[in-house]
Amino acid sequence: MSDGIEALRHRIDGTADLQSVVRTMKALSASNIGVYERAVQALDTYYHTVELGLVACLRQPDVPLVTETHPGGNPVSGVIVFGTDQGLVGQFNDLLADFVVHTLPELPGKKLIWVVGERMQDRMEDHHLPLAELFNVPNSLNAVTSLIGQLVVAVETARERGKIHGLYLFHNRPGEISGNYEPVIQRLLPLDALWQRQLRAQPWLTNRLPETLGSSLQTLAALIREYLFVSLFRACAESLASENASRLATMQRAEKNIGEMLDALKHSYHQLRQEGIDAELFDIVAGFEGQM
Repeated sequence: MSDGIEALRHRIDGTADLQSVVRTMKALSASNIGVYERAVQALDTYYHTVELGLVACLRQPDVPLVTETHPGGNPVSGVIVFGTDQGLVGQFNDLLADFVVHTLPELPGKKLIWVVGERMQDRMEDHHLPLAELFNVPNSLNAVTSLIGQLVVAVETARERGKIHGLYLFHNRPGEISGNYEPVIQRLLPLDALWQRQLRAQPWLTNRLPETLGSSLQTLAALIREYLFVSLFRACAESLASENASRLATMQRAEKNIGEMLDALKHSYHQLRQEGIDAELFDIVAGFEGQM
């Protein structure tokens, strides 16, 4: 009986320690979600500033609509996929990988894929997809800037060398329901012609339209790089927020299961302890009656 009680006590202590770890991870995930969601919100102002620059630039008389041309009629689509290498995120990588595999045939021409995360790379290789380069998943908001800088350089280099003529992003985006997320695709290049016309048609804030210093085309190229940067940064931040939302949901389920297990163990412990006390009392009573 004593061995059974001690074993239960040990299991209760271990389960309580696990519950404490889960609560800590849950709090950390909730905190990270707030950090990345605020980053996405902060990008709205930056994106608006880039848009204003594009409005001013596209309205210059010597700047035509921006289009991506591909010689020989054989376009190559550049693709960036944001995965994760962190654990306890459920089907985060699997759902996005399936979405990528089913959507890629709809994109024009051949594909050249940049992947963020080794685990996502493994899933792409399982489907024999052409991979260009692997990038590490950032572990903090500060590391996101470095990653996006590397991606912009890789994309710009490929464009200058004529290796790609379009750019698409695949990532998970937080859903409206807490802990939920959904895979999405976003086309960054070529710039949407309708969007450019809408930018040209936007009224300026004052009666005097700003003029570009130097070459308008160089200014436009710089603004497009900023557009790529802010769009990639937002996609990465949304992916990281989704990852932490998935982990938070996992921790919430784990906390509920651990709580139920802990209650069951405590009930068994008290029941076993009560049975031991009852048995000792019965022994004492039986011994006393035997002496009468």
